[in-house]
Amino acid sequence: MIKTNLVAELGKQEIVITRIFDSPCELVFKLTTDPNLIPQWWGPKSLTTTVEKMDLRIGGVWRYIQRDPGGNEYAFYGVYHDIKPPERLVYTFEFEGMPGHVLLEIVTLEDQGGKTLYTDKTVFQTVQDRDGMLQSGMQEGAVESTDRLAELLSKA
Repeated sequence: MIKTNLVAELGKQEIVITRIFDSPCELVFKLTTDPNLIPQWWGPKSLTTTVEKMDLRIGGVWRYIQRDPGGNEYAFYGVYHDIKPPERLVYTFEFEGMPGHVLLEIVTLEDQGGKTLYTDKTVFQTVQDRDGMLQSGMQEGAVESTDRLAELLSKA
């Protein structure tokens, strides 16, 4: 089974997530940027995700809302800074529950002979912000999201 790899080096302001998907870059890019498909893989299965906004262009805004079984809402948003289908996406990411902690996310997709090396590099403003994200359960959520994405890709 292919595993998601997460690296958070001590003292650095970044987290790097990698995974090889058994699908071409074009398909991975499509599924990760389609507002109708994102709710099927983004975040833990225990939460429902709604794509409220997704203006996939440089300067465009995205906003996702997650709801837990108790009806609590958690919103995330950002701005797209670079889009190069099917190989690169750069955007900011902020959790509305903790305003002011903006991070930069750089997603690259590299062809590996019909498979895709997916790399998600997240750069935080401080090491403390990065460590706080890790302590929030982000690693488990990232692994579950990439597992769900792999499952969706296998059906596409």
